[in-house]
Amino acid sequence: MTDDKVKRRLTTVLCADVHGYSRLMEADETGTLETLRRYRTAIAGLVERHDGRIVNTWGDAVIAEFASVVEAVQCAVEIQQEISNQDSDPPHTPPMRFRIGINLGDVMVDGSDIYGDGVNIASRLQELADPGGVVISSSVYDQVHNKLSVGFDCLGQRPMKNVAPMTSYRVTMSGRTDQGRSFAVDESPTRREEAGPLRIGDRHEPSSWMHVVSDGLARLPRPVAAALTVSAFLLLINVFTGMHKIWFHWPVAALLFGVVLRTALRHRPQSDSKGER
Repeated sequence: MTDDKVKRRLTTVLCADVHGYSRLMEADETGTLETLRRYRTAIAGLVERHDGRIVNTWGDAVIAEFASVVEAVQCAVEIQQEISNQDSDPPHTPPMRFRIGINLGDVMVDGSDIYGDGVNIASRLQELADPGGVVISSSVYDQVHNKLSVGFDCLGQRPMKNVAPMTSYRVTMSGRTDQGRSFAVDESPTRREEAGPLRIGDRHEPSSWMHVVSDGLARLPRPVAAALTVSAFLLLINVFTGMHKIWFHWPVAALLFGVVLRTALRHRPQSDSKGER
């Protein structure tokens, strides 16, 4: 045993990174560096205002930690709003946009620095965010989803480099809609706003309907989703082979009966199978 025991603590880690930083530097090194310095100053002020602290800055990244999960998310939202509102980038150059990831997790403490999976996950979540967006882990979502006037889109389990897949959420900064309901990814207000005004024919794009259907099936129990998929397939076969002879309803009825019976047996009271003592 040694006296140099690793110190740990539970904290909220915010990781911010400039999207396309290398491309911006290649186009204009001096202007990009000046803009980065200006935005870092604004970020530092907002972090301090929300009782956080800047842990480290290297390259174009900013790592901060907060004692409060709510303050961390609120700070991230204000950072993106502040950067968007400044809108003072040089003309005819791409705007500088940050991506932010937030995670609540256990970290190792070494002086003023923090390390470990808690930091790594925040960094990977940042990579999932859109430019100008914020993505949070499920541990953060559990703490803030009913405490802030923002919405959330569930991204599901996305693969992340050197990190086990986990459920993450995109923060929609236009405010809560429909009483704070969490939208599916492709139904989110943010995604619709980014796509621009709806044009004639856009509402019925096949890809949009396919995403909506797949998201709906993903929320159902697996046996129900499988039965509905097979039923739809049988219906299509019947349609394309001629509706003069309708036969698809018989196998569909058998499938649905099997699913209902299986569900009923699975959820029957356990007391029926136990003898009285």
